[in-house]
Amino acid sequence: MNAPSQRIVRVALTETCNAYRPMPATIDGLGALADRLGEVRAANIAHNMDLVDRAADHGAQIVGLGELCSAPYFALVRDRMWLALAEDAAAGPTVSACRERARARGVCVVAPIFEDDPVSGRRFNTAVVIDERGEILGKYRKTHIPEGQNELGSFHESFYYGPSDGELGEMPGNVAQNPFFPVFETRFGRLGVAICYDRHFEGVVRSLAAGGAQIILSPAITFGAKSRRVWEQEFEVDAVRHRLYIAGSNRRGAEAPWNQDFFGGSYFAGPNGRVPTIAGAPAGLVIADLDLGALAGTDPSGWDLGRDRRPGIYSP
Repeated sequence: MNAPSQRIVRVALTETCNAYRPMPATIDGLGALADRLGEVRAANIAHNMDLVDRAADHGAQIVGLGELCSAPYFALVRDRMWLALAEDAAAGPTVSACRERARARGVCVVAPIFEDDPVSGRRFNTAVVIDERGEILGKYRKTHIPEGQNELGSFHESFYYGPSDGELGEMPGNVAQNPFFPVFETRFGRLGVAICYDRHFEGVVRSLAAGGAQIILSPAITFGAKSRRVWEQEFEVDAVRHRLYIAGSNRRGAEAPWNQDFFGGSYFAGPNGRVPTIAGAPAGLVIADLDLGALAGTDPSGWDLGRDRRPGIYSP
């Protein structure tokens, strides 16, 4: 039997944190930012566009930015001030900058933003998929929204945005049928997105795989002991089970004034396990070469999970 031909795609993930440096020293001082949120966003956009340039300089064809890339992780507290950072997913400042940079550098950019939907008036945690021409192929809205606490801190995401309503509008690049889990046809491969908490729900990767995804980007902001342990396991299991690639990026570093430390740990998993990353990548980036040709080959284990699965016998 002939081995499948290689089809290498270079993917870069950002692994960084809030780039706005004049943050207040204490939580009580956050109110001073109320009239400066535009500066906060602008600093983070500039930082992320610099990372896109660095990724492109290292040959990346797909660049996945971090969850809520143009803001600090404000959901550690409930504060209505941060609602003003929500922006339009088609013409807002973050997407506009990403479109320009994608076009200029010839890369596909996945930009996770805090979305303000002008039609419904609702807010979402959304990833916008932009092709190498700077065209918006569509978007994915975070489907599962966490609310809780662990030994290090609390997270109050439902205060700021709701779960995906599946009403994503017209998406010219979507090749999937499930309205909650779009898959985007790009020049470099078929992309799906699962944002942070979504990764814990077994139906998410299964749905994206059914929609034809070859690469799933999973931008996250996560912390805590259990999260750190299972972060090393979940993507590998799902990538092997569904024969695709999963690129998991996590915020790295501590952000004043909350000073919650995000552990980073970004990595790539594929149909045969962990994928090696490229040595010497610029700071703030994790880069790997993914062989899409391997997805069409025979599983070296001899397994054929798709063939041997028994529909109808599993609990919903």
